[in-house]
Amino acid sequence: MGTLTLKGNSICFQRREEVAVIEPYGPDCIRFRSTRNRTVSDEAWTLLPPQPAPGAEVLLEGHAARLRNGRIEVTVDIGDGWPVFDVSYRHTGTGKQLLRTIEEKDYVTRYRHVAGNLYQVKAVFAANEGERLYGLGQEQQDYFDRKGCAVDLCHWNTKSTIPVLYSSLGYGFIWNNPSPGRCETAKNRTLWCAEEAYQIDYLIFAGDTPAQLVNTYCELTGYAPRIPQWALGFWQCKLRYESQDEILDTAREYRRRGIPIDAIVIDYFHWTEQGDWKFDPRYWPDPEEMCRELREMGIEPVVSIWPTINPHSENWREMSEGNLLITNENGQYGMFDFYGQQAFIDPTNPAARRFVWEKVRENYYRKGIRTFWLDEAEPEVHPQQFSNLRLYAGNGGQAAMLYPFYYAKAFYEGLKEEGEQETIALTRAAWLGSQRFGVSVWNGDISSTFDALRQSIISGLSMSLCGIPWWNSDIGGFHSGDIESEEFRELIVRWFQFGVFCPIMRLHGSRRRQSDYAYRHPGIIEPSGGDNELWSFGERNYPILKSLIELRERLRPYLTRMMEENCASGAPIMRPMFYQYPQDDICYDLDDQYMFGSDILFAPIIRRGQTSRKVYLPEGTWILTRDGRRYTGGWTEVSAAVDEFIAFVPEGSEVLSAFQ
Repeated sequence: MGTLTLKGNSICFQRREEVAVIEPYGPDCIRFRSTRNRTVSDEAWTLLPPQPAPGAEVLLEGHAARLRNGRIEVTVDIGDGWPVFDVSYRHTGTGKQLLRTIEEKDYVTRYRHVAGNLYQVKAVFAANEGERLYGLGQEQQDYFDRKGCAVDLCHWNTKSTIPVLYSSLGYGFIWNNPSPGRCETAKNRTLWCAEEAYQIDYLIFAGDTPAQLVNTYCELTGYAPRIPQWALGFWQCKLRYESQDEILDTAREYRRRGIPIDAIVIDYFHWTEQGDWKFDPRYWPDPEEMCRELREMGIEPVVSIWPTINPHSENWREMSEGNLLITNENGQYGMFDFYGQQAFIDPTNPAARRFVWEKVRENYYRKGIRTFWLDEAEPEVHPQQFSNLRLYAGNGGQAAMLYPFYYAKAFYEGLKEEGEQETIALTRAAWLGSQRFGVSVWNGDISSTFDALRQSIISGLSMSLCGIPWWNSDIGGFHSGDIESEEFRELIVRWFQFGVFCPIMRLHGSRRRQSDYAYRHPGIIEPSGGDNELWSFGERNYPILKSLIELRERLRPYLTRMMEENCASGAPIMRPMFYQYPQDDICYDLDDQYMFGSDILFAPIIRRGQTSRKVYLPEGTWILTRDGRRYTGGWTEVSAAVDEFIAFVPEGSEVLSAFQ
């Protein structure tokens, strides 16, 4: 049967081969830990220390115990016969049951031994009929509501898992295990699994609105800081500018044409060797002068960093011998075949973070680079067998998901030490709490298709609920965009319209090479693709795209206000409709329109040849931004030619002036 005891405000449980602790973890939140090891671990991974929960109350009555902490209450019942460990959670305001464990008859099957004190662990809950679930980070798929989905908990290119779910019943759930695993939100049960973990570890928190839940999540994992003002504007990027001259020529042309531009990105293989972290002087002879001229034009230079390194790098021996790299458990160094086998730096090791930052500071920061694109942040290992990796934080099967968190931390802390007050880092993956380091996550190397555009909306909305306010996608998609095709030229306009109403507006892509392009630098590693500047997509598109960037510039004061709101409360920039209108049940089913901040409702066109769509307007009077027409709440059909987009603001909103 086991025993229940109280220790302070915690419920402690013990039976043969299992111990558990259930305790308050800040207001309205309860943390659950259980293990087959003899004691639970206090390791919190990337969670912040909990705020006080002075109102928490705990009571022991016979074979049951109850812990009440603000809006949430947990009841633990161990019965008086067959071994039972029934745990149920209730919202104290609504009285609704939120979650209840499913106790398997042979409870030890929730733990399968892997090695040492690590187990494959599972937490299983009864399903709630009619429940909607949102979150879990991003991947290229069509389901914003994750109910009924099976999701691998891991990172790869285009997929970034952040294991938090929000329920329409009024609770949030954090799976606090940085091990790869899976989540199943089926009709008959909800299952969470970590492949290698010391213990089952999760948090459940309750709220009366989605805004309260997001705020609690940020209290647990951190708030995003202010980012630089320039980052709110337009970023120019392509795969890739091969030289300093190309970067400067492009920047000068933007300025000559009077197109607002705030950043230009120097993509990968501008370096001498992977792991050297410095400009190749053959093509980038004077980075300091380049940065000076760009800043005189009001353009921020951004540089791509890869965490890869190989024996040809001048830093290899010191990093390898100093145990600053991820290694394979079986002794081979190669994990990623890209111009030779590459190893990865180990940012979970503080010494590795310091080593890499010192190289970056010397070779980039002191030459004028203050903003970095942290690519390959998953990291991208092949084959994706994380249990074969050894990190400073432990075996990869237990801790690999932490990689993007510590990768971003290295650069954030380095820049702070140099006195930079506001920073942003573009990165391809994130974990619980990554937002603390000012990351802007993008959804990776997606295709240049309308399907990918549609799925990007879902990715952005999901990531916004996972604490990542500065999400973005490659405008136009990354793969296989033919800038001379009519289909792509239609797609780029629709994606630019979406880009205006994304937290970060960044043009990027590997475009098919034009017939007259040729190689500008014969023999160069990773030559550029086709052109990807605003004037590259046809004469008809050019004035349309220019006007969209000009609109983005006029929205800067509004975006600044939304940034301040995010810093204070965690309110996302890109908001699901139900976040702003939680009492409207229809809003919980909308995955192709959203609120951009508090006052702009954006309904993107996401299909080829589409020139109208249905839009749902919550109760009230709404103004169509392009012509000032008034609409009342409900469903309405709205037209949008290729050079038009659909955006509404509530009557009386000051932001309407930006559209006029």
